[in-house]
Amino acid sequence: MKIRHHNERGKTEIDWLKSYHSFSFNTYYDPTHIHFRSLRVINEDYVKEGGGFPTHSHQNMEIITYILSGKLEHKDSLGNGSIIHPGEIQRMSAGTGISHSEYNGSELEPVHFLQIWIIPEKKGLSPGYEQKSISKTFNKWHLIASQNGDENSITVHQDIKLFLAKLNKDNTLDYQPNLGRYTWIQIAKGKVLINEKLLESGDGAATGENTSLNFLAKEDAEILLFDLA
Repeated sequence: MKIRHHNERGKTEIDWLKSYHSFSFNTYYDPTHIHFRSLRVINEDYVKEGGGFPTHSHQNMEIITYILSGKLEHKDSLGNGSIIHPGEIQRMSAGTGISHSEYNGSELEPVHFLQIWIIPEKKGLSPGYEQKSISKTFNKWHLIASQNGDENSITVHQDIKLFLAKLNKDNTLDYQPNLGRYTWIQIAKGKVLINEKLLESGDGAATGENTSLNFLAKEDAEILLFDLA
């Protein structure tokens, strides 16, 4: 298991934004951290009240937004307009091209979220949008994104499964990927022992093929696990 500590990430900081990059992004370039399998971007963003990303365009990327606190206002060229809250997940398929804006939905508090990019299985897909609520049950894995939309997850056009677990302190979970599968773990909140190695908020970890994983929460924690081909 190769750990990517939170303080090793790239960083973008402007007046209304602090963004931490697990992989190369925008002006941050690290040839040893371009992507992991089909996982291309994990940005941890803090957007001040009143701030946001004005309308901009994407192509040929699956973009997932996961809110940790606050709320995010989304508008796009497909006509979608929504507010994304904690406990919800959004997927935007850029495909042949889509434009969108993302603004802090509050004038009183910052919004803290993860923006995740997945390389799609093929180029030229039709643009699409999806937003769903996530189960609030603690101490178990919840499938929140998958290729076929299984278990009421959002649909991603790539052979991945994205799981969420919210662990209370001293609770444990195991995960065993199938043969030929790899995992990336992202600690969204808290501190967790993973195979007896301590990871904390903002840390990520890549595993080799078919690596068994054991998670022990050292404090209340929120974990994203990407099961990747």
